[in-house]
Amino acid sequence: SGTRGLADVVEAVHHTVLQVPGPLGKVAPGRTRGITGLVYRNVHGVAGLVGGGLDLALQVFSSLDKGASGPRREALLAALNGVLGDHLAATKNPLATPMAWRQAGRDLDLQSAASLSASLAAPASGRLLVLVHGLCMNDAQWLRNGHDHGAALAAEAGWTPVYLRYNSGLHIAHNGAQLARELEALLRAWPVPVEELALLGHSMGGLVARSAVQQARAGRLAWPRALRRMVFAGTPHHGAPLERGGHWIDTLMRLSPYIAPLARVTRLRSAGITDLRHGGGPALPRGVRCFALAATTGEQPGGWRDTLLGDGLVPLRSALGEHEDAALALGLPAAHKAVITEAGHFDLLDRPAAYEQLRRWLG
Repeated sequence: SGTRGLADVVEAVHHTVLQVPGPLGKVAPGRTRGITGLVYRNVHGVAGLVGGGLDLALQVFSSLDKGASGPRREALLAALNGVLGDHLAATKNPLATPMAWRQAGRDLDLQSAASLSASLAAPASGRLLVLVHGLCMNDAQWLRNGHDHGAALAAEAGWTPVYLRYNSGLHIAHNGAQLARELEALLRAWPVPVEELALLGHSMGGLVARSAVQQARAGRLAWPRALRRMVFAGTPHHGAPLERGGHWIDTLMRLSPYIAPLARVTRLRSAGITDLRHGGGPALPRGVRCFALAATTGEQPGGWRDTLLGDGLVPLRSALGEHEDAALALGLPAAHKAVITEAGHFDLLDRPAAYEQLRRWLG
């Protein structure tokens, strides 16, 4: 269709932006990769729905296969929520993902300590590790190539992992506020006293975790008193090219009436995605040991590739919380930062080097 064709053009422009050629240089044809590619693949699917009425198509999709489950369907729903989650929530579409605590692929029951204990896959410990996934993902996708950071840290360091599932298309601040309330309920129902709480966020999940701590402290909730450590893996503290590039395209297209129709397609980005334009958020919480794990596709850190692309989505300095403006830099000590080389954004979920670093920080 024409709409799908426009999506092809937009992705081609975004692909060119990410390749960063010289003013007169040529860029190899192709599609975007990583989370950028994931989002555009879903935009292609959504573009096919626009012509026939987006809401009607979503309702049909919801009625088909209703009640069915499985990793592929769950992954599709997570991606759909990442791209259109704010729209799904605003229209009360049943495809909108509600925030929930999960373990071993099942919801946890927080009605009481007894019901929570019964719904846990293993006995609770006093070391609680909360894992917060990134954009267009879900709790099950912490398992990659047979490895799950939470399960490994449970076996080797005595943590009890609990996984958050949420609608990543909503504003980061909205998810942060809800996570703050959900953490209060989780610790209140936890079957044993929580001696130590740690938050591990991948990508956008790190920004949601930062927002949750800030809002919980502002609201004088109790759970931050148990928080000892926060680990950010590939978190765009200072923004990601995915959204910055898309915003640039939007602005450029509005300048010309000849290409303005393309803006309708590029605006198929959720509030969660647009929040990634600058990253940011509150300063890191005092009294909490914070760590940043980053990746670079290069053989070693340094050079223009790290500055612009980093792990394919998040620039290296953004993931490490570094900034030329000292007021914006997170100021993490060198021992609290690490870089995995020859790795992409998703490789932070399963590379042995990434896990070994997490084990050192959370051991």
